[in-house]
Amino acid sequence: MKFSDGFDARRLRPRGASSWRLRLGAALAALLATVGVLLSMAGIAALLGQHAVLGPLNESAVGASLCGLLGLSLLYLGVSLWRRCRRRSRDSGDLNLAPHLLKKRN
Repeated sequence: MKFSDGFDARRLRPRGASSWRLRLGAALAALLATVGVLLSMAGIAALLGQHAVLGPLNESAVGASLCGLLGLSLLYLGVSLWRRCRRRSRDSGDLNLAPHLLKKRN
């Protein structure tokens, strides 16, 4: 005897959490990486002697190098945070298969 009344296949799988936090984190990470690139480019340009790039930081090489290092560290932090958010958003957590059996993703 079949009991097909009231069967809902969607109840068999648990509903996944919404990914708005991961999307927001990835957007903030991309913004951090962009600011890091711009800041490091400005620091390098000030070190190379381009005038009026950083305003008062253009007078000392120490300020320009600190600006460049801060930009590179922001770039590294943004890229690593973006990769972590991207990895978590793609990880479904439903199936535990060997990595070589999964579909290749870019």
